[in-house]
Amino acid sequence: MTRRGASILTSAVMLLLSCLMAVPFYYVAVNTFKSQGEMAASPFGLPHSWSLQNYRHAFDTLPVVRAFFNTLYVTAASVVLMLLVGSMAAFAMIYRRSRLHTVFGAILLAAFLVPYQSTIIPLYQMLVDAELVDSLNGLVVIYLAGAVFCYFIIIGYMRSVPLEILEAARIDGAGAFRIYWAIVLPLVRPVLITVGVFQTMWVWNDYISPTILLSTPEKSTLVLLASQAVAQFTTDWPAFMTITVIVLIPMVIFFLTMQKYIVEGLVAGSVKG
Repeated sequence: MTRRGASILTSAVMLLLSCLMAVPFYYVAVNTFKSQGEMAASPFGLPHSWSLQNYRHAFDTLPVVRAFFNTLYVTAASVVLMLLVGSMAAFAMIYRRSRLHTVFGAILLAAFLVPYQSTIIPLYQMLVDAELVDSLNGLVVIYLAGAVFCYFIIIGYMRSVPLEILEAARIDGAGAFRIYWAIVLPLVRPVLITVGVFQTMWVWNDYISPTILLSTPEKSTLVLLASQAVAQFTTDWPAFMTITVIVLIPMVIFFLTMQKYIVEGLVAGSVKG
């Protein structure tokens, strides 16, 4: 097969896979413009008349705006703290390498391998003792455990930073924090953006932690609002899908906006590695 033929075949396969991936989103989005009966009669068909009634109903009956800002606060605070803690831990590992740091890195690796679901009960008890249950700040504390993932991704990139730069800054009298803040962070900016994007999508779309920790309706996140359309015996599917689209729209915009930086971070990491 010629190179042109291989390229055409690859493009055709990728286009087919893209269409398959788009089917669930089409199914969810198109049914937000239908009534319950019309959706049951024709779930994949276009609506007979395009109506925003489901969206109006969602904003009139559910605290969508408040839930949006709750989710925005939790996501922004969690991601900033995860990147800060993860990058500082990675810098400490490469700034002063020792056997103690190696052992500590192995401990972090072991902790990273423990499934989150197996630690829910002790984590919940710790938050009860700290009076952080049913609190957005408590949710931020839970997500801060994601700093371990940030650490493992960032440290691999930081190891590519020439040690001569750090030594020169140290000889010039710069302290550890100044070297970290003014020299290392700008050099690892691509990987910080890449990791930040993935962590943002994780926190924004997470359902397990808010369900366990939050009980007050005023503190609900957007994902929790979608579950309110699911009753014990019946489900308001158009309402459920409407809230789902409301949850997805900010992330779709965010991902499309940051896509260029994700590619830059991945390419820069591959070149440096």
